[in-house]
Amino acid sequence: MRSEVPGEREEVSTQQRWLQRIARRFGGGRVRTREDLLTLLREARNLQLMDADALTMFQGILETAETQVRDIMVPRAQMTFVERVWPLEKLVREVVESGHSRFPVTGESRDQIVGILLAKDLLRLQSSGVESFDIARWLRPVQFVPESKRVNVLLKEFKRGRNHMAIVVDEYGGVAGLVTIEDVLEQIVGEIDDEYDEAEGAHILKQDERRFLVAGLTPLEEFNAYFEVEFPTEEFDTVGGLVTHRFGHMPKRGESLRIDKFSFNVQRADNRRVHMLQVTLAPG
Repeated sequence: MRSEVPGEREEVSTQQRWLQRIARRFGGGRVRTREDLLTLLREARNLQLMDADALTMFQGILETAETQVRDIMVPRAQMTFVERVWPLEKLVREVVESGHSRFPVTGESRDQIVGILLAKDLLRLQSSGVESFDIARWLRPVQFVPESKRVNVLLKEFKRGRNHMAIVVDEYGGVAGLVTIEDVLEQIVGEIDDEYDEAEGAHILKQDERRFLVAGLTPLEEFNAYFEVEFPTEEFDTVGGLVTHRFGHMPKRGESLRIDKFSFNVQRADNRRVHMLQVTLAPG
């Protein structure tokens, strides 16, 4: 039987008081369980007392109490690490190529995370033209959390500690993945657009001469015209549809696929569709 830590007991007690308050105010004593509350909220939606987005958000809030970090984390195999011994030039290159804003920094192995490096700190340092570089001066503290931690508890810890990223560890202390505050919030409000999403609605965003961010809903006809290729449009309407078919399954973030001269790397996806791809052209 799973034991609860004091912080989790406090969360349960708070949630129970919240359910009781809603039951007295709106449910006429009918609300005793989470399912009762969801039924009441669905009735409110049917009566047009709230819109569909509000209902989805309420459902997401309730689900965070039962969702564990392992369910939303970025797995270790899909993480982008940087090493403490790398020179500044290599660090900057990795930051630019990955497009992330925070990076776990490793020591002797990938199970030894010595700190978190912020891209904005590194780029500011490079622009200042400093001659010597000591990465230890720029490392932020690491927050470690177990895979079993509940998401609502993690969100409170993020707020208290003003952190945006935590390293997820397994029962043996090894690195299992990472989780960000964005991953948590997306469980409540749905997909959040960030630097990987379309700029001002553009389907294809050029990063450099060989790399592009391509929205999964980009029409294949538009993709063909942009890159002067002829992917067939009879069976699939979008780039995401073509790529998902070639994978043979619904891909997850970090998975890659080669089609002709294009390498497709999944940047954002859920269990329904691919949202964003990084497309890299083969040299030559």
